[in-house]
Amino acid sequence: MRKGFTRRPPAEAPAAHGKNYITPSGLERLKHERSFLLNKERPAVVQVVAWAAGNGDRSENADYQYGKRRLRQIDGRIRFLTKRIEAAEVVDPEAPRTGLRMTNAFFGATVHYVNAAGEERVVSIVGTDEVDLERNHISWVSPLGRALMKTAAGDEIVLHAPRGPEQLTVLEVRYERISVEPFREPPGSEVSTNDSIPDAQLAERQEYGAQ
Repeated sequence: MRKGFTRRPPAEAPAAHGKNYITPSGLERLKHERSFLLNKERPAVVQVVAWAAGNGDRSENADYQYGKRRLRQIDGRIRFLTKRIEAAEVVDPEAPRTGLRMTNAFFGATVHYVNAAGEERVVSIVGTDEVDLERNHISWVSPLGRALMKTAAGDEIVLHAPRGPEQLTVLEVRYERISVEPFREPPGSEVSTNDSIPDAQLAERQEYGAQ
């Protein structure tokens, strides 16, 4: 067992000062979401806005106002995803490793540790776009992620978290495939623009559309 040490993580900061460390499956998720927004949802909303624009006073047209607002949200999300994809620094946990990169915890590591109460936990260190607490996927810039970084089996650390200091002992560090929840299109996404339109407005649109 190596000598224990105290690690006080600095305040959480934006990922890698411009670099977006991410696993291969995490990058695919971002690409799939952007593709969906560009090729399916945005064209559907544009169609609704075009239809609504021809239905009288735009200032009192709920379909038009909602559609324009939704377009701004979609475009903002597309810009965000594009920046994250362009800044992506892909790290494959399954890639061959040697030396400390094989035995110590770095980005993409899966770490098994135990706290002073004897409670064990296994976490995977992933990118900020891949955090999923239900799967025990933690960000590499989170307090726990930073505390575990560079540790090896047998290391004892004191994590200074918001809830107070906590002693952890690393039991195992391994590298394996990290399964990120894939992007799933919302149910009924082909008509997703209808979801937030009042029923009366939707009924009116369908009535006029049938004429």
